[in-house]
Amino acid sequence: MFVRKKHNKSGSVSIQVLQKIDGQNRLIKTIGSSSNQVTIAELYKQGQDFISTYGGQQELNLFQQDFPKIFSNSIQSIEIAGIELLLGQIYDSIGFNTIEDNILRQLVLIRISHPGSKLKTSQYLRRYFSTDIQEDKIYRHLDRIHSIYKEKLEQISFKHTLTILGGVVSVVFYDVTTIYFQIDDEDEIRKRGFSKEGRHQNPQIVLGLLVGEDGYPLAYSIHEGNKFEGHTMLPILDAFRAKYELKKIIVIADSGLMSAANTEKLQSKGYDFILGARIKNETNKIQNQITSLNLSNGQSKVIDKTEELRLIINYSEKRAKKDYSNRENGLARLEKKVRTGKLTKSSINNRGYNKYLKMDGEINMSIDMDKFQKDAVWDGLKGYLTNTSLTSEDIIKNYSQLWKIEKAFRVSKNDLKIRPIYHRLKHRIEAHIAINFVAYKVYKELERLLKVKNDELSCEQAIEIAKTIYAVKILNPFSNKIEKQTLLLNQEQKTLAKLFNF
Repeated sequence: MFVRKKHNKSGSVSIQVLQKIDGQNRLIKTIGSSSNQVTIAELYKQGQDFISTYGGQQELNLFQQDFPKIFSNSIQSIEIAGIELLLGQIYDSIGFNTIEDNILRQLVLIRISHPGSKLKTSQYLRRYFSTDIQEDKIYRHLDRIHSIYKEKLEQISFKHTLTILGGVVSVVFYDVTTIYFQIDDEDEIRKRGFSKEGRHQNPQIVLGLLVGEDGYPLAYSIHEGNKFEGHTMLPILDAFRAKYELKKIIVIADSGLMSAANTEKLQSKGYDFILGARIKNETNKIQNQITSLNLSNGQSKVIDKTEELRLIINYSEKRAKKDYSNRENGLARLEKKVRTGKLTKSSINNRGYNKYLKMDGEINMSIDMDKFQKDAVWDGLKGYLTNTSLTSEDIIKNYSQLWKIEKAFRVSKNDLKIRPIYHRLKHRIEAHIAINFVAYKVYKELERLLKVKNDELSCEQAIEIAKTIYAVKILNPFSNKIEKQTLLLNQEQKTLAKLFNF
């Protein structure tokens, strides 16, 4: 690097600092210009001072005028930085970074930002994050996640959730979903069964998820695809309560999970519960009590089933309109089938709207309109079975949070793309679910923080913005060191950076 006096046509002299790069003199800085000899001498001295201090500069200004000339040949990589800055920060704040495993970290973060198969994951990491993790290494790491990390990850998540909920987990919500596999053959865990996704031809697994208030994930369990969902609840509840030594919790679950046997087991094990009630399956005596209540919109009544069990019946006009619409649509579909003449005796059952079918003789199939009209008495009614002493309002309020676990499944299936699963080995399937569990926990914490910061951004929007924030790594030709600078090029990027202090 040296100082040059450049004589201009105007008669003035410009003082410049240059450096020879790739055999050519490149302009580093113009100190100034003058036609006064004293001033020229002062500018020349400033140029020398600049050289003596500039050699030790540690930070680069990528936007200086001469950057392209000096540094274009020194760029080492350009990669997405926003995902690590945003989601990596949240990953650390939850405590997952106490497991010192960078591959686990990468697999979780990319599951949120660029979900895909393990082959796609390897490609995305290399393409967007300058991280080379081969597909076979990812598969080997799944074995490590299953054998070493699963319990630890759940414990970290629970401890963080406990902090958010003020140190007490008093209410838990449980639900199940099914996840199909694009294969033909069954094995020890992938079995054909009732599919919530309508993929009855595909082997599947049953995934049970336990969450706390506001949908924060607590624990999960995996079961054979043909297992009755009602049999999945007690094992995870018992293990969860024992692991964290919880003395008293209220269990909230949908009616689809419940049977008389499950209810009795919950009572015998000392659980308090709020369950969706199958009011149309009650005894004739209780059914008559329910249909004669004559409730107004939003009103609830209590029916004592036993000394310990109460049935809360609530009426909603909005629900009544929905129930009526569903019956009308179901009837229209049924009438269409009747007209085709393809219905047989085997079609008559008590499932869905087929219960309205009746046979006249051996071959004439018709619809029992009297039965259809009588069903209108149930429109708008919903039942809740409980052994708690909570008020009707609190019972309904608590039960209404079940939609948040349904949202958890939607996020896992749609945003995190938990399905379809391409793994064959049981322990790798379980490791894949573990990664998704951690990814959902990070997602939920992002959602909570956005709400705390009173920001209107959704999780999806924040993640999309983070995916547009890049960083460039450059070999500084003056210090011969690799330096990194994050590029915040527009207002939404700068707003997100300020919101999360990166």
